[in-house]
Amino acid sequence: MPISLDELENHLFKCADIIRDAVDPTDYKEYILPLVYYKSISDEFEKQYEQNLEEYGEDFARRKNLYDIPVVPEGYLWDDLRAVNDNVDEALNNAFDALADENPELKGLFRANYIDADALDDDRLGRLVEHLSKYDFDRDSIPPDMLGEAYMDLVRHFAEEEGKSGGQFFTPPHIVRLCVRLVDEFEDGYTFHDPTVGSGGMLVEAAHYYREEQSGDPSKLKFTGQEINPDIAAIAKMNLSIHGLDGTIEREDSLSSPEFTDDEANELTRFDRVLANFPFSADWAKDELQDDPWGRFDWHEKLPRADRGDYAFIMHMAEQLKDPDRGDERGGKAAIVIPHGVLFRKHESRYREHMLEEDMVEAIVGLPENLFQNNSIPSAILVLNTDKADEREDEVQFIHAADEAFYRELSNQNELTDEGLDHIVENFREWATEERVSRTVPLDEIRENDYNLNIALYVDTTEPEEDIDVETELAKLRELQAEQDKLESKISNHMEELNYE
Repeated sequence: MPISLDELENHLFKCADIIRDAVDPTDYKEYILPLVYYKSISDEFEKQYEQNLEEYGEDFARRKNLYDIPVVPEGYLWDDLRAVNDNVDEALNNAFDALADENPELKGLFRANYIDADALDDDRLGRLVEHLSKYDFDRDSIPPDMLGEAYMDLVRHFAEEEGKSGGQFFTPPHIVRLCVRLVDEFEDGYTFHDPTVGSGGMLVEAAHYYREEQSGDPSKLKFTGQEINPDIAAIAKMNLSIHGLDGTIEREDSLSSPEFTDDEANELTRFDRVLANFPFSADWAKDELQDDPWGRFDWHEKLPRADRGDYAFIMHMAEQLKDPDRGDERGGKAAIVIPHGVLFRKHESRYREHMLEEDMVEAIVGLPENLFQNNSIPSAILVLNTDKADEREDEVQFIHAADEAFYRELSNQNELTDEGLDHIVENFREWATEERVSRTVPLDEIRENDYNLNIALYVDTTEPEEDIDVETELAKLRELQAEQDKLESKISNHMEELNYE
């Protein structure tokens, strides 16, 4: 009987129980995620190898061009690992090294050293390998979408285990879904980029949306991302691979060392869609980038503060969008998760002025508080578009989605509901104005407010006071007065009977 998604998710997360107390919770992902990936590669390779062996014979069955996955070297299939009883840590290290040697594209992907984790002894590692052996992970047994979803759920669990630090590599799924839907209408050949890619959730959701909502083929899209943390970059690479996506993840800091460039044109590579949740108000290398070779930070003669890189990231992403004014066949769109301060901090008005006067701001969506793991900071989504529709030119839509109608309270954070997401997207698509929810605002009005984008300036977010029916309220008052008179008369009678004055 096929395994269900819930069963698979529970099965994978039980891996954490096996190594619990042996390694710090912040390291669970380092030791478990690569094993899940290895198991999926090995099982699928073994199935394809048997088919190739029958068709081409032993001399040709291992030719790499016959496989659409990495080739597992002889002696390193999953069953070979299961057969190891002594020095399991060394066997696992050797297996990952051999897989990377056989497939150069995997170099640097596997960073965990099982030997260094002293508490991960033969017993624990043996039980971990045996636990993962319960189910086959080849594509016939578990479709890539299902395995990929279970993998992402495992990443989410590990982010929760890590607490606040886990939010650095995992954006809650409901926020990811909203970002993707705000820049939808994808087509074959579209390129997607996330400059702070984390575990790759934004890119994976874009692929899922294209397939499920637009009946498209994600293999005809291209996905790229950049991540400063090498361990998290490795997770993103494995995530894309498990989902069967055409993707490239590069390491390094996107601001200091952008890896996706058009060297001949001396420009950054431009994309159809950019999706990102960058680290809020983080330090950035301002002094080193005063004369940026890519011309990203020219919205004003003064660069953003060195200890608050929000607008540095926004400028970087704006530079990464395709733009018909720069010779691209179509415009690009971005959905960027931002802290609320980006909308109204006074010293940053000069940057808001630039992007508004360039008419690249399409919408601002204000979100509820406490949406992120152990982080209650209010946030919003900034939607950029370098080729806005004619009817949207010189206008910005503001959506106030922070009311209880848009979310539900969980045990330790809030979550946007499906109905809330639909409400936001419907307003955005229809360019609607809805009382206390949304309003499309002309640029002239924003100019009058000195380019302040605080949502409350444009959408009345206060709860309406109930209309008072004066006649009804007076009638109630007269009834109460009459009742009071009766009570006072009754009390007076009792007092007289008691001869008490």
